[in-house]
Amino acid sequence: MSVLAVCAAAPALAVEGAMNLTHSTVGYASLLIFALAYLLVMGEEYLKLRKSKPVLLAAGVMWLMIGYVYQEHGMGEVAKEALEHNLLEYAELLLFLLVAMTYINAMEERRLFDALQGWMVSKGFNFRSLFWLTGMLAFVISPIADNLTTALLMCAVVMKVGGSNIRFINLACINIVVAANAGGAFSPFGDITTLMVWQAGLVDFMGFLDLFLPALVNYLVPATLMSFFVPQTQPNTASEYVEMKRGARRIVLLFILTIATAVGFHGWVHFPPVMGMMMGLAYLQFFGFYLRKTLHRSLERKKAIAIANHDEEALRRLGSVVPFDVFKRISHAEWDTLLFFYGVVMCVGGLSLLGYLGLVSEVMYTEWNPVWANIMVGLLSAIVDNIPVMFAVLSMQPDLSLGNWLLVTLTAGVGGSLLSIGSAAGVALMGAAHGKYTFFGHLKWTPAIALGYAASILCHLLLNSRLF
Repeated sequence: MSVLAVCAAAPALAVEGAMNLTHSTVGYASLLIFALAYLLVMGEEYLKLRKSKPVLLAAGVMWLMIGYVYQEHGMGEVAKEALEHNLLEYAELLLFLLVAMTYINAMEERRLFDALQGWMVSKGFNFRSLFWLTGMLAFVISPIADNLTTALLMCAVVMKVGGSNIRFINLACINIVVAANAGGAFSPFGDITTLMVWQAGLVDFMGFLDLFLPALVNYLVPATLMSFFVPQTQPNTASEYVEMKRGARRIVLLFILTIATAVGFHGWVHFPPVMGMMMGLAYLQFFGFYLRKTLHRSLERKKAIAIANHDEEALRRLGSVVPFDVFKRISHAEWDTLLFFYGVVMCVGGLSLLGYLGLVSEVMYTEWNPVWANIMVGLLSAIVDNIPVMFAVLSMQPDLSLGNWLLVTLTAGVGGSLLSIGSAAGVALMGAAHGKYTFFGHLKWTPAIALGYAASILCHLLLNSRLF
């Protein structure tokens, strides 16, 4: 399902008069609190503790300590300015994601994804064909529908056709995670990190297409190696017909129009893309109003056709039709994820105000070659979620060329594929395919994925050398 106006203005670190508290008790305590919170986030699958809870608590405690210290030094307004800056960033992030998630949930409710799943199952593909088909679809769909939603959709297909074939399910899930993360890397709508970079104004909308071939290489290298170990036998599955609900295709068109509106706001009047997304929510609301008002007439027409054709199944389906409700779709958004982003933005903003991001920036982007620093960002995102990693980089505001901004976008996006816990897609699939797709099952193929990671970086350096 990414993920945004997270860094549209100067970071909290740049607040005039900010104190350097990197060697203070508050600074060390904040680092410890953030580390403990993130350990709980990484253990979400085993602890059954939603990831938003520890970061929300950590953010509150950190800013309470920061506020106290600044008040003691008569600089409360400086801390307040930094806090309000981070809250504004999150507000834009929240609204942008909320609209995107609402559209995806609306498509799901109209059974668009069920119809796609039913089509694939009904075609009678063998395991190797399904391996490639689900992987390529994940790569193609994730730039629009976000990598998390795409991965879960493809995983549902794999679980349905894989049955008890654990080997196929594990390989197919790894393939889907790599494909979804790679596909999300060359589109502002494919991942939260790419959306952050776009909304920060560092790369324009079409500029992300320079990452298409490197992202494709990142997916194809490990997929090709894994495909030799996928059997070509036929799965034992029964096909079923899935009928989409009324308005499903038109909602897809409205989502495309919403994306175009967001791009227009950003490109033409230089407003945050979230303005276009909120306008796009109005498109969906008006369409929902139309569907409700015309529901009775539509049902009567379809009922007459079903009676004339003596179609009892069609009559049964018509009896279960419910009106479309936009606000119900909004309520189904991933609120745990949205609140997790709040915690991340506020925690990283606090560390920035304390001076830690400036310290890291000084080491990574001054003493190191920026290319190696950006490669390291990708490796870090395999262990720590790529959202705080990318937010930290953007808050540092290193002076990078366009080629290096694209490189860090690529590495942060695809680096999470190296481990199953490195991306939201991987964590979600470990839950969806519990016991069949596992951390160690993924780890066995990390060398192949690392080869794709290195190949994609090399491809970017060669193809886009003019941008460095």
